[in-house]
Amino acid sequence: MSTPAAAAAKTPKKPAQIPAGKTELKILMLHGYTQSGQLFSSKTKALAKLLTKALAPSPYNTHPTLIYPTAPHRLRPSDIPGYIPSSSGGEEEDEDESDSWAWFRKDEATGAYRGFSTGMHAIARAVAAAGGVDGVCGFSQGGAVAALVASALEQSPARTPPSPTPTSTPSSTSAVVEEEQDWSWVPALRAANHNKPLQFCIVYSGFYAPQPTLSWLYAPPITTPSLQFVGSLDTVVEEWRSQGLVERCRDPTVVVHPGGHYVPVAKDWAMVLVGWLRQRCEDNGEGRDAGAAEKESL
Repeated sequence: MSTPAAAAAKTPKKPAQIPAGKTELKILMLHGYTQSGQLFSSKTKALAKLLTKALAPSPYNTHPTLIYPTAPHRLRPSDIPGYIPSSSGGEEEDEDESDSWAWFRKDEATGAYRGFSTGMHAIARAVAAAGGVDGVCGFSQGGAVAALVASALEQSPARTPPSPTPTSTPSSTSAVVEEEQDWSWVPALRAANHNKPLQFCIVYSGFYAPQPTLSWLYAPPITTPSLQFVGSLDTVVEEWRSQGLVERCRDPTVVVHPGGHYVPVAKDWAMVLVGWLRQRCEDNGEGRDAGAAEKESL
């Protein structure tokens, strides 16, 4: 497992210069299981270029800054789906060279999300380093986490984590329970984003996390405007899991593309994202104008 410092070192630097007359739109990009921030950046490079071009003209006058942190949990080769042990027995060397990461690991025996709090703290640090973000976009495991990030940052009303359930005796089971009930990441994330909710949440091949300890993040439904892409041929995330997330969001925009488990960057599908983000920019611009007019009238 890597240290948080190691993961932070793998976060690409964001562009320093924002074009004159443009409003920066900071989007947190959360990669999928076995990926890294650098790999997710590479896979969405065409999408990033299109967004920069499409959001620049008036009346949007927006410059997107995409922030790609890497998750803190380094995966072993045996953690990766489809892994076949090497006959040479050189797994330890492979582990040292692995560039596969996760926001959490699912314990197949108990269903618990091991290291979830650590993953969320890593996201809080990335948000803080960016000076706050306006929206979040995630793929697969990152898509599931993106929805949870949006939910935790909502303010109307602000959600309250459940009180921890005390454990009577120290044991491996109680340690897991304590880890699942570690909500220290919640105030850290809210402080990192200056106690502001997100303007939007974009999910590719995401899913609902059925852990009972996370139910408070789904009820009441997530109100942050969301755009959710689902692949009709996705064999990695089952349809019921994606639908579970859709059902726990209020008025989501759902797009089904004729592909599998990936981010569709072809222009036809990328323009769906462009149109949706343009609408968010217009809505938020009207909100800023109304707020400015109200201040002038006081």
